Amino acid sequence: MAAVATVASAFHRSPALPRGFALEGVDLARSLYLLPTAIVGGEQAAAAVIAGHGWPIGDGALAFTAVAAILRRPEGGADLAVAPFAELVNWAEREHPDLCRYVSDSLHRIGRRRPAWGGVAMDAPVVMGIVNVTPDSFSDGGEAFGTEPAIARALALVEAGATIIDVGGESTRPGADPVSPEEEERRVVPVVRALAERGIVVSIDTRHARVMEATVAAGARIINDVTGLAGDPQSLATAAASGAAVCLMHMLGDDPRTMQADPRYACAPLDMLDQLEERIAAAERAGIDRARLCVDPGIGFGKTAIHNAQILGSLALLHRFGCPVLLGVSRKSFVSHLSQGEPPRQRLPGTLAANLAGLDAGMQILRVHDVAETVQAVRIWQAMRAGA
Repeated sequence: MAAVATVASAFHRSPALPRGFALEGVDLARSLYLLPTAIVGGEQAAAAVIAGHGWPIGDGALAFTAVAAILRRPEGGADLAVAPFAELVNWAEREHPDLCRYVSDSLHRIGRRRPAWGGVAMDAPVVMGIVNVTPDSFSDGGEAFGTEPAIARALALVEAGATIIDVGGESTRPGADPVSPEEEERRVVPVVRALAERGIVVSIDTRHARVMEATVAAGARIINDVTGLAGDPQSLATAAASGAAVCLMHMLGDDPRTMQADPRYACAPLDMLDQLEERIAAAERAGIDRARLCVDPGIGFGKTAIHNAQILGSLALLHRFGCPVLLGVSRKSFVSHLSQGEPPRQRLPGTLAANLAGLDAGMQILRVHDVAETVQAVRIWQAMRAGA
C-alpha cells in the first residue's frame, strides 16, 4: 500500500483541465503531456473510436477513452487532470490554436500504425527472450556463457515462443565490471551468426559501436543500447550506417557502474520522456529514421524502486513518440524492493504483474528471461481483451 500511495504522488491531482494557457514562449512538448487512460480492447475499442469517444493506440486493437493532461510545475512536480477523450479535444479547440495543433499532432502520433521493427510486425505483443553470454549477469550469469550454451538457450527460448532473441556479452547490472569491446565481440558474434543463419530475429544488447558493427554484419537485425546511443561517440554513426532497427533506452547518465549512486528527478516519468525525446532527436539528426526506432523506459537503470513504480504507473505516456515501446522488467530488483526482498529467480510473479500492466498500457515488446511463462500470460491476456 505504501508503494501505491507513492506512485500517486508523482502527480498532483487536479479537478479539471487547466484554463487560460499563456503560450507565448512556452515549449508545449516540455510542459504538457498526454497520458492515455481508460484503455479498452476488442469491440469496445472499435466502438469507442467509431463513436468519437476514443482514439486508437498504434492503430491496433487497443483504444483509450479518457486522457490525463499532465502539466509541469515550474518549481518541480506536475499537475494531472483526467477527462473523457471528447472533452479533451473540445478543451484544446477552445483554449488556443497552438494548443489545438499540439494536441492534434500528439493524438496522431499516438494513433498511427507502428511499422514492422527489425522485420517483426508490431500489430500484436511480441516476446523478446534474453540470452546473456556473460559470467556475471544479475539473474542468469554463467548459464549461457559460451557459444554452444548460448545457442542452445536461444533455440529453447524460440521453441517456447520468443519472437526476438536479445544477445548480450556484457553485464549492465549496477556495479558490474566493464568488458572490453574486443572481448564482448568474441563472446557474441558466433552466437549471433549461428542464430541469424537459422532465420531467427536477433537483437544485440551492446553499448559499443564496434560490437554493433560486427554483430549486424553477422546477421543481427536490431541494436539494443542501454545508453540510447550516447555511451560510445561512434554509436550514432555506426547505427545509422548499419540500417538496423534500434532500441533507445533511457538511463540516467551513461555508465551502468554509477547509475544507481543517487538517482534524482524533478518528476521521474516526465524527465524520462524528455531525455528519450533528446535521444530520438539525436538519432534522427544522425540519419536514423523514426520508423527504425523503438523506445524503452529503462526500468532499473538510474532509478529507485519508487521511480520505477511511478514510471510503470504511467507507461502509456511513451506512445507520444509514435514508436514501438519495449518494456524490460524481468526479475529486476524493484520487484523485491516493492515486495518481500525475493532473489532474482523468485521474482516471476512480480515480473508478470508488471508485464501485464504494460500490455494494458499498450506496450508492444516484452523483454524477459522466462519466455514460456510470459507467452502463456500474453495469450490469456489477448483472449480476454479480444472478448471484451
